[in-house]
Amino acid sequence: MKTLLTIFIAAFLSIAITAQTKWTIDKTHSNVRFTVTYLVISEVEGVFNSFNGDIISSNPDFTDADINFNIDISSIDTDNQKRDAHLKSDDFFNSEKYPEMTFKSTSFLKVADNKYTLNGYLKIRDIAKPVVFDVTYGGTIKDGYGNTRTGFKAETTINRFDYGLRWDAVTEAGSAVVGKEVEIDLNLQFIKSK
Repeated sequence: MKTLLTIFIAAFLSIAITAQTKWTIDKTHSNVRFTVTYLVISEVEGVFNSFNGDIISSNPDFTDADINFNIDISSIDTDNQKRDAHLKSDDFFNSEKYPEMTFKSTSFLKVADNKYTLNGYLKIRDIAKPVVFDVTYGGTIKDGYGNTRTGFKAETTINRFDYGLRWDAVTEAGSAVVGKEVEIDLNLQFIKSK
């Protein structure tokens, strides 16, 4: 009987220790931004206003984190309706046929005190490619309402041609109207599920 009780307690503690925690994105305190070169001489910035994401992890330092993220392409906003309509067209995202951009992690590696490397697959249109984000962990705190929150900043650069965003007009001088490299910047805050 004593042995059975010991096995039960050990199993319970093992489950408790490895219990996974879900963190859901707080959209009010998060943003998804991108920057691309325009006419070689300047940059155009934009945001996606509608997105969702979560983290599932059992480690306090998130090193075993499983991260999923999706973005509503139709929520793109560059502060210019005509340009936004063009970006939603088949020249770029084709938001009607491919309404979402998705990301699924394959690893989240701690490389320094608050620095991580996030590896995963980014899918745009019907093309999924491996991508690496440089991540800064902002910390974890409890807010005034009893919610536990954690924050991250993630950055990467992708080649839009790799994902089928191949519109490629050139200026009279032969330079690209829109650059092929796109910088992606995510400022994300998550709330721990209770």
